[in-house]
Amino acid sequence: MLDCPFMPLVQVVVLAVLQGITEFFPISSSAHLALAPWLLGWQDQTLVFDIALHFGTLAAVLMYFWREWLQILAQGFGLSWGQDEHLRRNPRLLWLIAAATVPVGVAGLLFEDYVENYWRHNRFLIGAMLIAVGLLMWAADRWGKQAKDIGRVSTADALSVGLAQAIAVIPGTSRSGITITAALFRGLDRPTAARFSFLIATPAIGAAAAKAFFDLLRRGGIPSGMYTPFILGVLLSAISGCLVIAGLLRFLRTHSLIFFVYYRVIFGIIVIALAAILRA
Repeated sequence: MLDCPFMPLVQVVVLAVLQGITEFFPISSSAHLALAPWLLGWQDQTLVFDIALHFGTLAAVLMYFWREWLQILAQGFGLSWGQDEHLRRNPRLLWLIAAATVPVGVAGLLFEDYVENYWRHNRFLIGAMLIAVGLLMWAADRWGKQAKDIGRVSTADALSVGLAQAIAVIPGTSRSGITITAALFRGLDRPTAARFSFLIATPAIGAAAAKAFFDLLRRGGIPSGMYTPFILGVLLSAISGCLVIAGLLRFLRTHSLIFFVYYRVIFGIIVIALAAILRA
């Protein structure tokens, strides 16, 4: 069985809700989940709980976008189904998303060891990526043409966003942050950029969750003492994530990303400053 220390209920609740919020807001879930235990004096969350958060994140995007996914799948196989007119104008979207998922899969396999054993614990790297992607987001939000809806997403658009998603293996980047930024640079409007970001993340999140779960089964499965944290982790991250997706898509219809830019830059500076002080 896995070595799985007890997780206090408050830690389970805080980290699960934090995952749901920060995975879909463009502020980096990996940064917050790596830094929260460090700042609050908790032990790092276990592999089992990490897997629960993966499943919760996957459940959130599937709950919110289930109609879109059914239409995308049907159209990808030549069937006419669904009510979304924008999706109807892009029947190749399934295969564009599939092609765009390849880069993050390759990056995950190549850099998994670095992510888990080195980058995740490098506070300076996390802080620097929070700031750097925040500044890129500001530039994209300011100068992107914002003229395309999802019906006009091209192969070049999808591959550009897919390559950007591969960078998200670096903690502090934010999958949604970097993919929304890339989509804005490619001319998508804000709500479409966020929507496409969440759609293109779904296969990658699903693959990561499946791989982690099979690894867990090979190592003995879920320890008896972790059933409650596992179930709570899935439920709370799924519910909070679904609410955040809905809120962000509504927010971006009338607002820019400047709030998230300020948040990332200020948070990144604080992280670097704390890392320097505690290292001294």
